[in-house]
Amino acid sequence: MLPYAFIAVEGNIGAGKTTLCQMLSKRLEATLILEQFTDNPFLPYFYESPERYAFPVELFFMTERHKQLSEHFASPSLFNTLTIADYFFLKTLLFARNNLNEQEFRLFQRLFSVLNAQFPKPDLLLYLHRPVPVLQRNIRQRGRTMEHKVPEEYLHALQSAYLEYFKQETEIPVVLLDLNETDFVHQADVFEDILAVLHQKHRPGLQYISLVR
Repeated sequence: MLPYAFIAVEGNIGAGKTTLCQMLSKRLEATLILEQFTDNPFLPYFYESPERYAFPVELFFMTERHKQLSEHFASPSLFNTLTIADYFFLKTLLFARNNLNEQEFRLFQRLFSVLNAQFPKPDLLLYLHRPVPVLQRNIRQRGRTMEHKVPEEYLHALQSAYLEYFKQETEIPVVLLDLNETDFVHQADVFEDILAVLHQKHRPGLQYISLVR
């Protein structure tokens, strides 16, 4: 039994959060929540013209995440006591702050504040940290054509946004898991180490754990 009922796994684009969530859900027999980002009709246009499509792409993501989490917490499973998600709702605001202009962000923030009050924060936030060159390699390898145009500066900006937020989070445990190039898919011992991290009771606030081999 883990000391948490709701775990959110986060990370930059290409960090491996969805893959890890799928592996954890299978091992721990947990309810799995995966973000359906490919359903966002504005995303391909955003990568082509970020300034023009930033607001609709972020608004769509926010409403879809809200719908998905609301449905889950409105009717939790009677048989699964653990939920694992490959995002947490506040990432909506972090991405919006990075992508929107000042006026758009003020409006977006007001909408977010209303929606964010309707469900709990995760009991544990696990952040998969990898250097930007490793993220870029992973993005190329997984073959999503629209992501190939993501610039290095964008990945650095998102990484900075996450880290700034983590420094301010004092209500829940935030574990920054330094993976670098470590492969938890093909290295069984690394995956077991991640499981061991999840079995620990972590204090609120930011903590750093390295699994770099």
